[in-house]
Amino acid sequence: MNHYDAIIIGAGGAGMFCAATAGKRGRSVLILDHSKKLGAKILISGGGRCNFTNLEATHQNYVSENPHFCKSAFARYSPWDFLELINKHGIAYHEKKLGQQFCDGSAQQIVNLLKSECDEAKVKIQLDCQVYKVSRIEESATTRFEVSSSKGSFTCESIVVATGGLSIPKIGATGFGYTIAKQFGLKIIPTRAALDGFTLSQADARDFGDLSGLAVDTMTSVNGMNFRENILFTHAGLSGPATLQASLHWNPGDEVHFNLAPETDALEWFLAKKKSGSKSLVKNLLGELIPSRLADRFLEVYFPPDSPMNTMPLTQVPDQPIKDLCAKVNDWIIIPAGTVGYNKAEVTRGGVDTDELSSKTMESKKVPGLYFVGEVVDVTGWLGGYNFQWAWASGNACGSSL
Repeated sequence: MNHYDAIIIGAGGAGMFCAATAGKRGRSVLILDHSKKLGAKILISGGGRCNFTNLEATHQNYVSENPHFCKSAFARYSPWDFLELINKHGIAYHEKKLGQQFCDGSAQQIVNLLKSECDEAKVKIQLDCQVYKVSRIEESATTRFEVSSSKGSFTCESIVVATGGLSIPKIGATGFGYTIAKQFGLKIIPTRAALDGFTLSQADARDFGDLSGLAVDTMTSVNGMNFRENILFTHAGLSGPATLQASLHWNPGDEVHFNLAPETDALEWFLAKKKSGSKSLVKNLLGELIPSRLADRFLEVYFPPDSPMNTMPLTQVPDQPIKDLCAKVNDWIIIPAGTVGYNKAEVTRGGVDTDELSSKTMESKKVPGLYFVGEVVDVTGWLGGYNFQWAWASGNACGSSL
């Protein structure tokens, strides 16, 4: 059979979940994917254990031109609903932190779950299939779609674009979903790599570029968003959970603020030490607040070698340079040169404009029968299982209406 009720382009989380949901409603469904294996991005997620949802997920954990768009899908499919499915399949899991749910075993268990749900729903999956073209066929009062591919041509009543974004091209990411959207006249919110590391300016890279491997507990802030997690110095710049979170809310030219001693008012701490008569060198004391490698570097970068900050015991150091140092400890400001890029970014920010879609069904308002789900849509979640929850919720919303 070459005609289906629905064809879904993309065998990732959103595509398979949508297909299984529709198939269980009696729809004939075909999934097409150019990859040779299912769920390539799922398999590498969460360090290979798949951070498959977050119990704290609400619309406030997502970036979109319309942050309210995802409310409808989340109201009808919550993290608890996915946990029920996890339990149905007997998958052991644990909460790592901050509501993040991981498989005890491996991410392959999530792929197996989705494949099993698709099999139960009699969904047909065609892998290693390159989609060349999607066309709309007008027939009297009805509209159908034709998909031309390396495995032949197929027709359908509805077509779902679940192709993901541009992130991690080495596992097959492409911009094909955006191409289809543009073909049918849908607006695209400009895309950018997100949940990604920062590259440093030339000056900052010169000063801090050799601290690779150093992790620092911080409160990281950008554009009013605050994240209390580690940053990690890398050969490329900065990474780590806090940096990745910040990148989602960062725009080129924006400042990023790092409180490197989030539990301590550094100035109060230093002045108390000075008042008590401490004769320790500043860098040794600073090493009690932040990692010693970073403490040494701060003193090298921000104060001359012959400065009292580098040569004298704390009791002989004037208050002003101490204030200058502490200001940087509690509010170290950088302006990143950029992000590392799609090769490393976990997700793609931007995508198909939510104004073009029904929040209830994910269907195009302009083109009946055309749907978009998952990462290809301009809904991007924080780090920590939020993007998988969007995949499940948007897939469910679409699959329930096909």
